[in-house]
Amino acid sequence: MLRRLHKDQPDSFAFTPANLAWAEAQITKYPEGRQASAIIPLLWRAQEQYGWLTRPAIEYVSDMLGMAYIRGLEVASFYFMFQLQPVGSVAHIQICGTTSCMICGAEDLMEVCKEKIAAKPHELSADGKFSWEEVECLGSCSNAPMAQIGKDYYEDLTQIRMGEIIDKLAAGDVPLPGPQNDRYAAEPLNGLTSLTEYDSGKTKYNASVQLASDIGDTVKRIDGTEVPLLAPWQVKNGSAAKAAVKPATAKKAAPKAAKAETAPKAAAKIAAAPAVAEGPGRKPKVMKTPRKSGADNLQMIKGVGPKLEGLLNDMGFFHFDQVSAWGADEVSWVDQNLEGFRARVSRDNWVSQATALAASEKIEFSKRAKKDGT
Repeated sequence: MLRRLHKDQPDSFAFTPANLAWAEAQITKYPEGRQASAIIPLLWRAQEQYGWLTRPAIEYVSDMLGMAYIRGLEVASFYFMFQLQPVGSVAHIQICGTTSCMICGAEDLMEVCKEKIAAKPHELSADGKFSWEEVECLGSCSNAPMAQIGKDYYEDLTQIRMGEIIDKLAAGDVPLPGPQNDRYAAEPLNGLTSLTEYDSGKTKYNASVQLASDIGDTVKRIDGTEVPLLAPWQVKNGSAAKAAVKPATAKKAAPKAAKAETAPKAAAKIAAAPAVAEGPGRKPKVMKTPRKSGADNLQMIKGVGPKLEGLLNDMGFFHFDQVSAWGADEVSWVDQNLEGFRARVSRDNWVSQATALAASEKIEFSKRAKKDGT
């Protein structure tokens, strides 16, 4: 199936401050130089925030990870879990159409979607509230037929119940997910014939349904403040744990919004950005222009690309020995003031890299001088 970006795209995308902190914490899971491995969770969170995956969102995430836009697009267009077109503002309904569900009535559920939402998959309903599609096995075969709505499974469905769920969602209610025939989980329809002790001490609903019940609204967009949905390495107030990067403020996140432009335009916008604000730590010594010998190629530092080198030059950093001279306070300041590239200095160990590169440059200079007899 050919998957392309939708013809109508928003002008920009930016994570909410809480989602940005969540995303930056995700990146810390991966080794130095491997931050691109976070592409799938970050794209997923962008989709959860906006509803579908837009071009500005793909480019925004790619910038965060230092990836070329085309690489981000390759991931987004390869995996069918990423929606590349608008979805319903209330819910996108995914009907499982694989063997068990098909035998048990999945086609009947799709007929309900065609009647109440739209005649074809991925089309928005007339009021824009719903969309639907058929998907491959969702792994709930014993509770067939079933559908995933928002973040939850609705199982043991019938045509009538499917219609009722859509009507309730349209009215602003969120029906309780899980089995829709009073079954607790995936036990036999006639009740347990073994492991009967299972009934003792169990919660009112199975674990998944209980969590959905506790949250209350599991079809809403994720803004990052939902405690049950935090990453385990984050504390409960939504901020990253000590090992993660401090969350950016909404004001600082704003410059990342306009990502709909092409790469050259985006690079030009970064170059024209005003001086960054003071952050924690101590600002290093800067230079207005590079030395007469010319600026060093900062892209030789692992993790620095053309955009980041341009940003560093705009901040007054042109040479390896400038970076190698940074202490802990200077590293902290630069880490917090690299808009769109926060924590790159410490994560990729720039100081050690720059020290080695500066020494190498000094040796090469000495060799040239000796050869020239100067």
